[in-house]
Amino acid sequence: MTYQEVLENARTCVGPYCKACPVCDGRACRNQIPGPGAKGTGDVAIRNYQKWQEIRVSLDTICENRPVDAGLELFGRKFRYPIFAGPVSGVNLHYGDKHTDVSYNQELVYACAKAGIAAFTGDGVNPALMEAAARAIQENGGMGVPTIKPWDADTVREKIGLARDSHAFAAAMDIDASGLPFLKNRIPQAGRKTTEELAEIIKDAGVPFIVKGIMTVKGAMKAKEAGASAIVVSNHGGRVLDQCPASAEVLEEIVDAVDGSMKILVDGGIRTGVDVFKALALGADGVIICRPFVTALFGGGEEGVKLYVEKIGAELEDTMAMCGANSLAEISRDMVCLF
Repeated sequence: MTYQEVLENARTCVGPYCKACPVCDGRACRNQIPGPGAKGTGDVAIRNYQKWQEIRVSLDTICENRPVDAGLELFGRKFRYPIFAGPVSGVNLHYGDKHTDVSYNQELVYACAKAGIAAFTGDGVNPALMEAAARAIQENGGMGVPTIKPWDADTVREKIGLARDSHAFAAAMDIDASGLPFLKNRIPQAGRKTTEELAEIIKDAGVPFIVKGIMTVKGAMKAKEAGASAIVVSNHGGRVLDQCPASAEVLEEIVDAVDGSMKILVDGGIRTGVDVFKALALGADGVIICRPFVTALFGGGEEGVKLYVEKIGAELEDTMAMCGANSLAEISRDMVCLF
C-alpha cells in the first residue's frame, strides 16, 4: 500500500464531512461542525495551515556529513520522531461509521506505538472511551497520553485514576475544550479551570502533566504556576473560537517567555516534515498532528498510520540534512526565515 492509496481508501469510508483531501488545510470542510471543520467562518483551521507555509527554511549543506537522527526523548521515553498523534473523539459524528471512539483510539494507540511514536487519546461523554484508551495504553507499555476534558471535579478525578492505571508516561488536559458544545451547560459545571483547580488536577495525576490549549504568554505562565511539565500551543484546530491567531503566530513568543522551564509542543495545520522542522526551529520540542491520522487510520489501519509516520519522518530528516542539522538539538532559529 502507498500513502496515495491510503487517501483513496479513506475517501470511500470517512463520512460526509471530511474529504480526505491530499492536503488537509481546512478549506473543504470549513464551517462544518459536525465534521472536522473549524468554528464560525472556518478561518482558523485555514490560517493554522497557511501560516506554516509563510515560514521558509534555510538551505545549508556545508556541514559534517553524518547520519541524521530525528529521535526525541521526552519524560524518560524515546521516540522515533518528535511527532505525536492528536486526541480524537466524536468519531462517528465527525468522520463516519467505520470506527467508534473506542475502536479508533484503541487502534491508534497500537499503531502509533508500533511506528515508534505515541498517541494522545481522546475523551468524550461515553465513559467507555477513556476506559478503553487507558487499557490500550497499558497494553502498549504506557506509550500514550490519556487526554482528559475539563469536566467537573469528580469526573476529572475518576478519569485521572484511569490515566494512572494505564501507566502512561504522561497525562494531559485539553483545557481549550471548554468551548465544545457538550461541555457547556453541564451539571455539575464543567469547563474553565482556575490555576488552583488545575494545580490540584496536576498533583493528582502523579505523572508529567501536559496542558493543551495555550495561545498566550499569560496562559503559559498560569500553566507553569499550576505545575505543568509541558504545554501544547494550540487553538483546538479552530474548533472552539473563531478569529483567533494561528498557533505558528504565537509559538515563538511563548517559547521565549517559558525559557526552557516547561516542554513545549505545538499543533494546528502541521502537515509535512518540513512543517515539523519549522516548529522545532521556532523552539518547540515536538508537534502534535491530528486530522491526518484520522485519514491514515480510516484508509489503511495500522499500515496507514505507519506509512504516514514514515512519510512525515522522512521529510523531517531530509529537511534537517539539507539545513545542516544532524540532530534535533542542532536545529536552530536561524534555520528558518519569516517573510
